[in-house]
Amino acid sequence: MTRLLLIRHGHVDGIQPERFRGRTDLRLTPEGLRQVAATARRIASRWQPVRVYSSPLERCLQTGQEIAKTCRIELSVLEDLNDLDYGEWRWRLHSEVRAQWRELFDRWRSAPHWVRFPGGESLQDLIARTANVVRLAIERHPNETVVVVGHESGIRAMLLQLLDQPLSAYWRLAQDPCAVNEVNLFGHGARVLGLNQTDHLAKCRTGCQ
Repeated sequence: MTRLLLIRHGHVDGIQPERFRGRTDLRLTPEGLRQVAATARRIASRWQPVRVYSSPLERCLQTGQEIAKTCRIELSVLEDLNDLDYGEWRWRLHSEVRAQWRELFDRWRSAPHWVRFPGGESLQDLIARTANVVRLAIERHPNETVVVVGHESGIRAMLLQLLDQPLSAYWRLAQDPCAVNEVNLFGHGARVLGLNQTDHLAKCRTGCQ
């Protein structure tokens, strides 16, 4: 059995008001840094991971490096964990995109599996990339625990596959900053033990150290 800990990166600018962040390379905010420290402590106290895999973007690297340091393990970068390429929508406010591409924006919110971003990717592209990550974890880490640090979109894509859900269910899976998802992978499938767990961040809402 391989155990996957799927972790979204900590808080960044562009979450409120919401932007299509995608591959804009953002650093964590002070709030995000506090969240990451709490998440690293949580992982180190409960599990014994052997490696951290991270998206190449800075917000994930900062998150993954703190986890790796706290757990005293190595970090590897996987390009397949990169965020969705939103093309021409990158770093635009949702309100701006809806004003210019109203029909496509509304389709993204209602039927995301039927959208390709102008000059960018589709959910099908993301599914293919993140499937590679799951396969890598199974092949390299039988009977081990690994941490995967990625983006809201990529973690949703992995969970859809692990839960045997259609792409149309994309919006049904919430993923908050520094949420922890725990999944056990067996030869015949997966068992999801925890989704979008954020209880370890409770103190951060009042300024954890």
